[in-house]
Amino acid sequence: MRFLLDAEQREFAASLNSMLTAADTPSVARDWSRGDHDSGRALWGRIAEAGVFALAVPEAYDGLGPRPLELTLAFVELGRHAVPGPLVETVTAAALLTEPAAAKRLLPALASGETMATLARDGGYALDGEAADIRLSLTAGGLHLAPGHGPVGPSLDPARRLTPLTPGGELLTAHPPVAAALTLARLTTAAQALGVGLALLDKTVSYVRQRTQFGAPIGSFQAVKHQLADVKIALEFARPLVLGAALTMTREDVAAAKVTACEAAYRAARTALQLHGAIGYTAEYDLSLWLTKARALRTAWGSPDECRATVLSGGRRW
Repeated sequence: MRFLLDAEQREFAASLNSMLTAADTPSVARDWSRGDHDSGRALWGRIAEAGVFALAVPEAYDGLGPRPLELTLAFVELGRHAVPGPLVETVTAAALLTEPAAAKRLLPALASGETMATLARDGGYALDGEAADIRLSLTAGGLHLAPGHGPVGPSLDPARRLTPLTPGGELLTAHPPVAAALTLARLTTAAQALGVGLALLDKTVSYVRQRTQFGAPIGSFQAVKHQLADVKIALEFARPLVLGAALTMTREDVAAAKVTACEAAYRAARTALQLHGAIGYTAEYDLSLWLTKARALRTAWGSPDECRATVLSGGRRW
């Protein structure tokens, strides 16, 4: 089968890319990592105006979806530009909020970007719990609206701030669609990782063309070309898996897409760090925003081993 995006889908991705390019997302990410959410919330509103969050919300609740393929295209661009915030968690919350009363109450504001949501599973940490307006706790007893959050903890990626959620709270539903929500979380994480990997490759190619050694750009060296070619192949192999998983939405396909895209992004990060040399280690250099995100996304919503187990088990368990 030959899979091609149609003109409307390509235009949507291109317009989102243009908007994010003009938004100076590295500055937004640095503000977010310091706990300053003003620029991040402003950008969140612009992303919502582009219809991104509405793609995860049914039309009955002022959304446009669910439309997983278009949502995947959007998350590739969000990853490409290192946009901070509980992006995956917000669309996952939309997939969990299927009980009519809770959906009518919470989903329209998620679709419009007025609110952002986060989620913790089984007493774990929630991403950006201090910034989110809707904090969901998913336990064996159902889906709860957490009444608050604990202190902000450190994370490998400074722009991914982790907090515990306060136990208890209003029970929204005793039987949330956990499997479907986790499938969407893994798909959007895979798409975000693919965008991170593509950005790392672009930045590294640009850098090796400028950096010289022995009187020549290091990009002209055969060993450097081989490393970058390996990264390019890994990312291009991951892209159709991610898009194909958005079409089928089976747990096996999504798990395969996530492990492939996240491993490709992680490989792009290691190669970028090696070829940039010492400057790649500095937190002040913008490359670090993508390096740390590639590492964090690799284990978010399922480690590589967990995703491989899902594929091998035929999707019978997470």
